[in-house]
Order: sequence, then structure tokens, then C-alpha cells
Amino acid sequence: MYRVWNFLTNYSLLLIFGAAIALVWANVDAHSYHLVVEYPLWFNDHVGYDLHHWEVALGEDAALFGHAETAKVLTVHYLVNDILMAFFFAIAAKEVWEAVILKNGSLRGKKAATPLFATVGGMVGPIAVYLGIAALLGSDTYDAVANGWAIPTATDIAFSYLVGRIVFGAGHPAVRFLLLLAIADDAAGLIILAIFYPEGDLAPIWLLLSLVSAIAVFFLFNRLPRNLDRGDQTRPKSTWVRQKLSFWPYLIAGILSWYGFAQSGLHPALGLLPIVPTLPHADRAFGFFADAEKHLTDLLNHTEHLLKHPVEVILFFFGLMNAGVEFSAIAEPTWLVLAGLIIGKPVGVLLFGYIGAHTLKLGLPAGMRTVDLFVIGCVAAIGFTVSLFVASVAFDPGPVQDAAKMGALFSFGAAVISIVAGKITGVRKIPV
Repeated sequence: MYRVWNFLTNYSLLLIFGAAIALVWANVDAHSYHLVVEYPLWFNDHVGYDLHHWEVALGEDAALFGHAETAKVLTVHYLVNDILMAFFFAIAAKEVWEAVILKNGSLRGKKAATPLFATVGGMVGPIAVYLGIAALLGSDTYDAVANGWAIPTATDIAFSYLVGRIVFGAGHPAVRFLLLLAIADDAAGLIILAIFYPEGDLAPIWLLLSLVSAIAVFFLFNRLPRNLDRGDQTRPKSTWVRQKLSFWPYLIAGILSWYGFAQSGLHPALGLLPIVPTLPHADRAFGFFADAEKHLTDLLNHTEHLLKHPVEVILFFFGLMNAGVEFSAIAEPTWLVLAGLIIGKPVGVLLFGYIGAHTLKLGLPAGMRTVDLFVIGCVAAIGFTVSLFVASVAFDPGPVQDAAKMGALFSFGAAVISIVAGKITGVRKIPV
């Protein structure tokens, strides 16, 4: 895609900047912050949060906005989290798709087996710690926080990659292992969001709109031109579609797919996922953060490059809309999320990675030690982006959600823990 430093500068720093502004704003003037976040853009019967949900979130200020009785309201928060973030998840899905489907994809074959086992541990461990400690705190606490079990399962790819390079050095095999784990974690996270965190009453029939849109755009604008060009190396039909129509048919299909997800009850931020595999793509991938990938001219990579700057801005607003938590909100969910990430991740990655590498004899990459699995788990404990997102859908607006978000923000502390763990375990940094 892009060099890792450019990626971190363009994406992650804007996200941090937005989150920092939100934290300051919410702790200086919480009322104005929440008024902006929940500001209604459109009262309607088709798209947005349930009107009652919005009235509860905004409280007495809801009376300031006179409106006719509608079923839904499209707010600034919904625009960012449910509509615009669909483009971010589409980029994540593109990386997962290439890793799985292409011949040299990083999640294909035996080389991915141990990282996949470690990924399972990196999800089971946090869930066990989160729910286990919650149960020890009593049934009232458990009932209040149980729905947030998926929050500490997330791994922020960009930040974990940066910290992994600092701890291991860019040339260490553990860095690639970490990337494989993070990509697989992303894939599992998308599945968890779709299955366990619907945004309303499920109406699966609407998913037919998404399915039909994906099938139609694939056969009409991908498969059909290639079939018509069979035997003609100049590929005139495919070239015409590529140059004249570009990504527009897929954008229209994406809008229909998104609407299908929104009406089905599944989280609409995942609405573009069925369209991603339908775009024509190169038969090779150079790997996550690979600079050479920018030279690929297939429509899938071209579309990703076009989304680069818009997604930068989207992530800034995502941080702004979701990280505005008052420090007084720190409570049990904060420590549960942190414990799940900082304790559950390293232990789970080490345990399951050991089973995969030694019990099942799948092995570790050359130059990587078993103890490095623990350090990788510490690095993977940086949840941030996806943890924030899951917290926003796992709980209704209020003290529990705010406390859980604070835990996701505090997961940056895993970077320091990772560096210390690397020193203690004797990690030898390997430069490029």
C-alpha cells in the first residue's frame, strides 16, 4: 500500500489529533461537545438512529429541535460512524481479501497457521479476562458490562505495527508475524460486528439487496467484459469499462449494499464489504504497507488510492466523534477493557501460539523465539481504533460506554509495556 511511515502520518496521526481534541473539548465543555456529536441533520423514516435512542442520548436538549414525528434521525455521529466509516472498513476488508484469496496472500498456506492460532488466543484471552473479572465483581457489574466482551479483542494494525518495529526492528520475523495476526484479527472483528452487534431488529431479507447488488456489479462490469475479451490480448471491452466507467458502478452497488445492511439491522458500517471482492484486482499483492503496491493499476488498488485522503479526514472525525470522554467517567469498565487487552492478549497469544507452534508442530518463523509470542501479544494489546468503535456499538450512550471508551484510549499504554517486555525477554532488534 504505502510506506508504513506515510501510512501512520496520514492516517494515525490525524486520528490521534481528532481524539485529543475530543478529550480536551469533552473535559472543558461536555455539554457543547455532546450537542455537536448528537446534532440532528435529518429527521426521516429511513436512515439514522432510532428517534427514541437519539432523544435519550441528547437528553433535555432534544426539545430544542422542533420536528415532525419520524422513525429515525440522522445525526453527525451516525454520519461518521455508520456511513463514512464504511470506507475505512472497506480498506481493511480489501487487505483481508487479498491476504486470503491471492496466490501469495499472507493468510494462505502453512505460513499463516501459527499466526492464526495466535489470533484465536488473542481473542479468547481478552474475552476470558474481561468476563472473568466482571463475574468476580458481582452479578450487577457483570450484567452491566457483559455486552462489551468484544471490545478488548481488537488490535489496531497501524499502531501495533509501529510499536512492533520499535521493539523488534523492521527486519525481525516477529514483525511480519504481528502483521498476520493483526490482519486476521481485523477479519474476525468484522465477523463479530456483523453477528453480535446488530444495530436494530434483524430483517435478513434486506441482505438480498446487498447480495444482488454485489452479484450484478461483478457479472456486468467485471466478469462480462473479461469474457467478451477472451482471446483478444488488447482487451478492448475491459479497457473501455475501466477507463469510462471506473469505480462508479461499484459505488452505486455500494450505496445499495449499505442501505441493505442498514435496513437489515446489521451494522451499516460493514455495508461495503460485499462489494470489495467484486472489484477487478491484480493477481498479486505485495503485503500490507508494501510501497510497491501503489504501482498496481487494477481497479481495486486504484479505488483504494482514491480513498486515501478522504479516509484520512474520516478518521480524524471518527476520533473527534468518539473519544470525547470525561476523565470522571473512569470506572470498572475502563479497567476491564484494559485488563482484557494488557493481560488477556499477551497470555492468549502466547498460549495458543505455543499450541500451534509446538503441540501441533506448525513451527515458528526462522529467527523467532517462543517468548517473542508474549511480546507480540503485548504489542497487539493496543486496541484504540476498533476498540473505540466496538465500545460505541456495544453500549448505549452513557457512563458505561464512556468508561469502556476510556479503556480503549488507555490501551496506548501497551506500547510502553511492549518496550519493557522486549527488554526483559532479551529481544534482539533486527534492522531492515
